[in-house]
Amino acid sequence: MPEYGAGEPRELADFNKQASKNAKGTLIAFDFGLKRIGVAIGETLLGNARGLTVVAHSASGPDWPAIEKILRDWHPVLMLVGYPCNMDGSSSEMSRLSLLFAAELRERSGIPVQAIDERLSSSEALDRLREERRSGLRKKRISRNLIDQEAARLILQQWLGEAS
Repeated sequence: MPEYGAGEPRELADFNKQASKNAKGTLIAFDFGLKRIGVAIGETLLGNARGLTVVAHSASGPDWPAIEKILRDWHPVLMLVGYPCNMDGSSSEMSRLSLLFAAELRERSGIPVQAIDERLSSSEALDRLREERRSGLRKKRISRNLIDQEAARLILQQWLGEAS
C-alpha cells in the first residue's frame, strides 16, 4: 500500500481535514465492500492490530446495528475506513461509496473518522494469508471473511506505522 498522502485524491484530503493523526487509544478500521465490511481493532499504545469480524453489507446498506454494537463494545477514539483508489491515484465509484460510508459512520457515531488510501489491501491480505497457510501457521481454508478482516487489519497497521 502506498504511503498516506502520496498521490492522494482531493476528495480524500478534503474528507480527512477534520481527522487527527495524534489519536491515542483504541482504533477501529473498516475495509468497505458491497457485500461485506471487514473490521479490525487496534491500540495505539501497543501499536498492534488484529482482525475482529465482518459486518454484512446488502443492497439496503450496512448492518448498522452490528456496527453500533462494535462501537459500544470497544469505544474507539478514531475510526479508519479504507479508500480504494485506482493504481494511478484517481478515485473510483467504490472510492465514492467508501467515503459515503465513512461520512455516515462519523455522523451516526460522533467519533472522528479518517479515510485511508488502501490500494491493494485485499490482494496483500490474500497474499499474506496464503503465505501463512503455506508455512503451516494457518490450517483452515482462507475465507472471504478472513480476507476482509485481514485487509482491515492492514489498513489499521498502516495508520499505526505512519502515526509513530
